[in-house]
Amino acid sequence: MDTAADRKQTYAIGDLSREFDVTLRALRFYEDKGLLNPRRRGRSRVYSRRDRARLKLILMGKRVGFSLREIREMLDLYDLKGGEVTQLRFAAERFRTQIECLEAQRTDIDAAIRDLTRTYEVVAGMLKEREG
Repeated sequence: MDTAADRKQTYAIGDLSREFDVTLRALRFYEDKGLLNPRRRGRSRVYSRRDRARLKLILMGKRVGFSLREIREMLDLYDLKGGEVTQLRFAAERFRTQIECLEAQRTDIDAAIRDLTRTYEVVAGMLKEREG
């Protein structure tokens, strides 16, 4: 039987969906991929604090460009006994590599914006001449 403390430490699928602004389908997808492992209470999914923390990491990982495979590898390292140093080293290397990738993308995006701005100004000037 659940105690009040147990209920306070668990979340329904709708709770996490609203809190993190993700669909129920996305949560079930992460479960199917083994990234989340909610308990079942009848037909309902019951997510633990651990599941909530993992979801937060999954969404952060997606936002910064990690694939689900890469996210899974990092999450799996958390589950290893005594793997804290290994996990931290692995995560630090992945984060450094992703930062470099995002910085390169930012450089490319900045250059594309400059080029597009110049082209827009030329086209807008031509349009103004023809309309005026």
